[in-house]
Amino acid sequence: MSVRKVAVIGLGPMGRAMARAFLGRGYEVTVWNRTPEKAGELVAGGAILAGTVGDALAAGEVAVLSLTDYDAMYAILEPAAAHLDGKVIVNLSSDTPDRSRKGAEWLAAHGARQLTGGVQVPPSGIGDPASSTFYSGPREVFERHRPTLEVLTGADYRGEDPGLAALYYQLQMDIFWTSMLSWLHALATADANGITAAEFLPYAARTAASVPGFMEFYTPRIDAGEHPGDVDRLAMGVASVEHVTHTVHAAGVDVALPGAVLEIFRRGVAAGHADSSFTSLFEVMRKLPERAG
Repeated sequence: MSVRKVAVIGLGPMGRAMARAFLGRGYEVTVWNRTPEKAGELVAGGAILAGTVGDALAAGEVAVLSLTDYDAMYAILEPAAAHLDGKVIVNLSSDTPDRSRKGAEWLAAHGARQLTGGVQVPPSGIGDPASSTFYSGPREVFERHRPTLEVLTGADYRGEDPGLAALYYQLQMDIFWTSMLSWLHALATADANGITAAEFLPYAARTAASVPGFMEFYTPRIDAGEHPGDVDRLAMGVASVEHVTHTVHAAGVDVALPGAVLEIFRRGVAAGHADSSFTSLFEVMRKLPERAG
């Protein structure tokens, strides 16, 4: 049976959304923040404001952290380390896989267990079961507290390694930020040619909607290490990106982004992949196994 008490430490927009979700499901919610004033709305809604981090940890077995990074976690929890024994820290702070692993080790040294989390939605998605969060860490801890975690979003367990949730999250961010930046860059070029974002929206959305189909087509080929030039050729891709770069330059827009793409494409050609699919760039970018001896 899941606990009905939870502490939320860190009351940025995400932390406040999480506290509201727990309150809405009848949990006894204790909150703490460096700036207590941020807790006003939550306290009015039934939350308990802890005077110290130690008091928040003492309120129950589970504490949810929503912080900027793991440095913030150490800054907040180190002074209260004596209160960590026996606690489950659901660490939804963003950071690297390695730092997530080290954070789990540090917590374990103080008698606590960490569930690493990577929330895949903005604060507005908290409380929606269609939303999702990656989790990793001890399976039995995850399963025991799954009902509590699912108050926030759907829970996608990735494995025992505490770094896996952070890895999956950062992989998603790699796609998200690169995609959104390419959209902004296209809008800057459109704007230079008198086309508004609203005018271009249906075309941008149509292109974005086509991407999953390409991913599904190429995925088995990439996993098999096969990059045949039967559908596309990297040499033609170079020509295409060159045309993009020339269009951008003519518009007076910053060419750094398409220039970086062109540089990677040209590296692929130089590596002998001109007649292969553009997916051969996976081989150019991936980490190669170290040679023995």
